[in-house]
Amino acid sequence: MNQFLLPIILVLYFGLLLAIAYLSSRGANSHSFFTGDKKSPWYLVAFGMIGTSLSGVTFVSVPGAVSSSAWHYYQLVLGFFTGYFVVAYVLLPLYYKYQLTSIYRYLELRLGLHAYQWGAAYFILSRTLGATVRLYLVINVLQLFVFEPIGIQFWQSTLLIVLMILAYTLKGGVKTIVWTDTLQTFFMLLALVVCILTLQHQMDLSWGQLWQNLQHEGLTEIGAWNPSKKDYFFKHFIGGAFITIAMTGLDQEMMQKNISVKTLKDAQKNMVVFSFTLLLVNALFLFLGSILSYYALQNGLKFAPDDLFPQIIQNYLPSGVFIVFIIGLISALFPSVDGAITALTASFCIDIIGFERNKLPEEERVRVKRIVHISFALLFTLLVFLFKWYNDKSIVDLIFLIASYTYGPLLGLFAFGILTKRMAPSWAIPLVVTAAPVCCYLLSINADLIWQGYEFGNEVLLINGLLTFVLLYLSSYTFSIKNLDETNPIR
Repeated sequence: MNQFLLPIILVLYFGLLLAIAYLSSRGANSHSFFTGDKKSPWYLVAFGMIGTSLSGVTFVSVPGAVSSSAWHYYQLVLGFFTGYFVVAYVLLPLYYKYQLTSIYRYLELRLGLHAYQWGAAYFILSRTLGATVRLYLVINVLQLFVFEPIGIQFWQSTLLIVLMILAYTLKGGVKTIVWTDTLQTFFMLLALVVCILTLQHQMDLSWGQLWQNLQHEGLTEIGAWNPSKKDYFFKHFIGGAFITIAMTGLDQEMMQKNISVKTLKDAQKNMVVFSFTLLLVNALFLFLGSILSYYALQNGLKFAPDDLFPQIIQNYLPSGVFIVFIIGLISALFPSVDGAITALTASFCIDIIGFERNKLPEEERVRVKRIVHISFALLFTLLVFLFKWYNDKSIVDLIFLIASYTYGPLLGLFAFGILTKRMAPSWAIPLVVTAAPVCCYLLSINADLIWQGYEFGNEVLLINGLLTFVLLYLSSYTFSIKNLDETNPIR
């Protein structure tokens, strides 16, 4: 394969994104950057959210993990599915009722400024760490297959990718992201289907024979039933539901696309359609992982889980399939980062700087928004360099763990605001939202001493949120909520 072919494809792909950005951002202002002018088609949002939810890490890691854990990941997906209905019919009506641009403004409305600031800060911390980890892992793969063969170093490829993302998101914001994510989701799913069909053809087995062989090798098992282990079914299922509620319903990046839809009814249709589609798409990724693992077994191949997919596609399948794989990987990279930078810009401008309070002139808003957007892009770049400098995968795992902890306080804050009619004193909120994650961490690292052989899994998020809720309740007092609309500071 010509070593310049893949870089040329990357440049052409980026050119297509730029064209979409130009067309979608015409007439855009600071308000449309954050809200899409409430004109985003619900079906495009639903389709594009698939790419955002999966990310480049899912594209590579979920198929690779099948070799060691079969379809246990699907237990989590079933929990996701349940959680999306809570988001659609509990949280979305709340956001539309108060016409929120930043979902964390609800915390100010219900619990005061401290809750608002801490909620936004946890989102900014979590999304910054999570998005840069995804960016780092995928740039590593692109560096190996695309940039290294033509002599481009890691720091140069990182700058190039970040500048590309910055170029097509800087003006249009949500209006652009909705359309580019749709395109990128299409290419990601195309790569998935092409890889499945090619592997099946390569092994010269009918679909029925292939499925029987996968079952025989234990590569399609879904349920895990040892309560002490991390992948126990109910840990995954319940944890998955709360992961969705917290990491989708309480996440500005995911919700800014939903609340950019014109009506609540359309936003709910988007969420329901998306939830059913994600069941199918994740099943296809796991099916691909089963086929890859079976192919490796039949041919005596041994790879690390994250190397299984790219290595087999590059070295054992036609070059055309590898090109499709790289396009799919690129398509998995951009949605997980472009939306994060846009959401972080929106949250910082609205929640930290206070765009909606300060009534800044439009020209000043545009100027500040650009500075913030570029600053987050620079921060992403520096963090990617930091991960590369450490070059230690345990650091990446630790960052993901820290990021998951930050959603627990958000879950507790929103649950307390929605489910009770009590008010927590302002001094208690900073103490509670810092104490709960610390307690969860201490429980997690001492789990084996307290409950012999027990391993914490996805229930950490639920425990974290529950602790936050209980501590807020214990420090709270009765508060009469006559009509939130009358006290709404947003209007």
